[in-house]
Amino acid sequence: MILELVGEVTMLELARKRLGDDTALRAADLSGPLPFRDGAFDDVIACLVLHYLEDWTAPLAELRRVLTHGGRLVVAVNHPFVRKLADPEADYFATHTWSEEHTFGGRSAVLRLWHRSLHAMAGAFTAAGFRIAVVSEPPPAPGAREVFPEIAELPSGAFLCFLFFVLEAV
Repeated sequence: MILELVGEVTMLELARKRLGDDTALRAADLSGPLPFRDGAFDDVIACLVLHYLEDWTAPLAELRRVLTHGGRLVVAVNHPFVRKLADPEADYFATHTWSEEHTFGGRSAVLRLWHRSLHAMAGAFTAAGFRIAVVSEPPPAPGAREVFPEIAELPSGAFLCFLFFVLEAV
């Protein structure tokens, strides 16, 4: 069974289309204890959710609790270097908040995000009982630059926007 932490039900709908009706998918809210037994999941996906939380301690402990031993937590977060590109004066190593305004479906929303250095992220993961198996800075999908011309690029042509982690529950 896969637990996916999402901001919109539409992400679960997409997953269901890709994985089929045979796969048990559940949405969860990280603001409190998860309503699942210990070791209930082999895999948990936290896609673009953790960087909205000031403190990762309790949410990561809950995610570790609901995973089987050896289970995987797959995490996607904003790449910490993006914040430094956007605000060169910001202290990369300090955990701090900032806000961005975005329009979704014709409605404006102000998003409050929390910056953490790679070191802080790794420390939070290992303190919660995870072993970091993979850290990835993937290139954009083919055609992404045409669809999203505003994508932040470095002069080298590299793309830094998200970091992906595969964490194993130990």
